[in-house]
Amino acid sequence: MDNYDGKAVLEKKIKNELGQFIQYISFEKGLSENTKISYQHDLNQYAQYLNSKHIISFGHAEFIHITGFLKLLSELGLSVASRSRYLSAIRGLYKFLFAEGICKQNTAELIDLPKGGRKLPDTLTIPDIENLLAQPDISGPAGIRDRAILETMYACGLRVSELCNLKQRDVIFDAGIVRVFGKGSKERMVPIGSSAIYWIEEYQKKARHLFLKKSNTDDVLFLNQRGSKLTRMGIWKILDKAARMAQLNIHVHPHMLRHSFATHLLEGGADLRAVQEMLGHSDISTTQIYTHLDRDYIKEVHRTFHPRA
Repeated sequence: MDNYDGKAVLEKKIKNELGQFIQYISFEKGLSENTKISYQHDLNQYAQYLNSKHIISFGHAEFIHITGFLKLLSELGLSVASRSRYLSAIRGLYKFLFAEGICKQNTAELIDLPKGGRKLPDTLTIPDIENLLAQPDISGPAGIRDRAILETMYACGLRVSELCNLKQRDVIFDAGIVRVFGKGSKERMVPIGSSAIYWIEEYQKKARHLFLKKSNTDDVLFLNQRGSKLTRMGIWKILDKAARMAQLNIHVHPHMLRHSFATHLLEGGADLRAVQEMLGHSDISTTQIYTHLDRDYIKEVHRTFHPRA
């Protein structure tokens, strides 16, 4: 396991190398302020990734580290265009470091994004998300439930199956945390913002008891009209209805909210490893939540960078 606490503190050497490159593009290349900020953000994320692999200099990174970083961005849901932007920044960095003699070779020269791979789902913009979440008719119990569902999916980046299986006891309101059981029954703790908490509480106070039937619900949070656990198709219908009402011009499906969650956090400047923890990817064990990232820090990342925290 990587000995990485996620607090984005860069090693002195790699920080100095990055500083030299930013100074170069600022004063010698004459790039715009927006371009400089974009390069600094993308390369800072790459530097954090290298630090997590115990690499203290860009010159020590190998081909496999750059491709590994690009693969991680893909897994986190970034589009081809966004990953191309990252790669462009990395190529510019290594071209400069090689010319300055800091690197023995231009490690990124021959790297390109894979062609013909699986197309990643599109993501929604933050205004689109706001529009989508506002669609359920909250004058009735079904609308309050649907609003709570959509808010929770986006707030926590949940898979559909995770949302369907969410129990009331899994929402720890005082701590602002949701306990999620992901693939392989792996448990993780995910921060949940104040907006989603508000709508879950509204649903529990005003609507959930109206869905309850005599059958045992096993404490499942979100119920259908029969008093049972919602299915994947049920969640899709709720989302599809909201998307049509919002008049979004793209096909919206549940996983799109998960990708939007990750993309909005990363584009806001959130740490890669913290987002990886929140998504609960298969290569992260349950214990890493406690040994690699402090739970308060994960909550702070979520609160700082999630648009509806």
